[in-house]
Amino acid sequence: MSLEFTHETLGQRVLFGSGKAGQHLAEEIRTMGASKVMLIASEAESAIAESVARDVDVALTYSDVAPHVPAEKAEKARSAAAEHGIDLLVSVGGGSTTGLAKAVALTSGLPIIAVPTTYAGSEATNVWGLTEGARKTTGIDSRVLPATVIYDADLTLSLPVELSVASGLNGLAHCVDSMWAPRADPINAALGAEGIRALNRGLPLIKQDPTGHEGREMALYGAYLSAVAFASAGSGLHHKICHVLGGTWNMPHAETHATVLPYVLAFNAPQAPEAAARIAGAFGSDDANDGLRQLREALDAPRALQDFGFKAEYIPEAVQIILAAVPESNPRKCTPENLTTLLTAALQGDNPKILSD
Repeated sequence: MSLEFTHETLGQRVLFGSGKAGQHLAEEIRTMGASKVMLIASEAESAIAESVARDVDVALTYSDVAPHVPAEKAEKARSAAAEHGIDLLVSVGGGSTTGLAKAVALTSGLPIIAVPTTYAGSEATNVWGLTEGARKTTGIDSRVLPATVIYDADLTLSLPVELSVASGLNGLAHCVDSMWAPRADPINAALGAEGIRALNRGLPLIKQDPTGHEGREMALYGAYLSAVAFASAGSGLHHKICHVLGGTWNMPHAETHATVLPYVLAFNAPQAPEAAARIAGAFGSDDANDGLRQLREALDAPRALQDFGFKAEYIPEAVQIILAAVPESNPRKCTPENLTTLLTAALQGDNPKILSD
């Protein structure tokens, strides 16, 4: 078999070490020569952010963060950065916080240091997203890729187990989607498989011992790999579905991804046997769907979209929007009928097996 593909590896510095976020941040800022730092963190994570930035001279602390990055909040943050003459953005938090920093960087070109406190993975991608008029728009731009990512498992210890599970499964969805996304290639498939292995090991450890470092570190490692794979491969069917649900009905990001994942895997796997075999191997299973099912059962993962506010009456509109965004690379042809079946099953928490029969 001959190989022929094009792969781009994004340039980014990664600093990994439990208990070292504050030290790494101060050293990195000195190295970059920044003097006007904008510290972005939600109110809920303000204490964590202040601790991380304890040795940093912060010019502006900014906390107006919201899920899915509403366009009006992005404009407000951009104005604040310009008004204070900011020359470096530091985001401390999950995907919403990183997303707001990216929105500022998109128009200003300011560099970002991202300090994640969840397993969202946004910190390792050049993908931005904004929501306006109940529609989420995403794009790719080199300006939004954080220059440095600082990983510290200590910062995730306060993340409740339920959110840790949902966030980690969100990362795992990046891995799975990278197997058949528009720019899928053997390199990001390998990264995605290693990400699955790491998350499959780390998340149960978090469930068993929420204060232990091994599970938290393994989950951060897996989340990083998942994001790198996703950044290279692009958005597949899973992400197109979740972007529509999140942007149109303001569904919670991590929980939506965690719930939809088994349905997209069951939907696509029969038409993508090579990818399914790679996913199964990463789970240490003979079958990709069984491997994911066993992990989800061990984690007591989110099951039904109706638990997070999605309703049957939304499905026709969702199908219409999703159909227009389905990548040509998707291994299975999407129709109004089979997407309706997929969303109905995910709504109710039905057995995903019905999608692969």
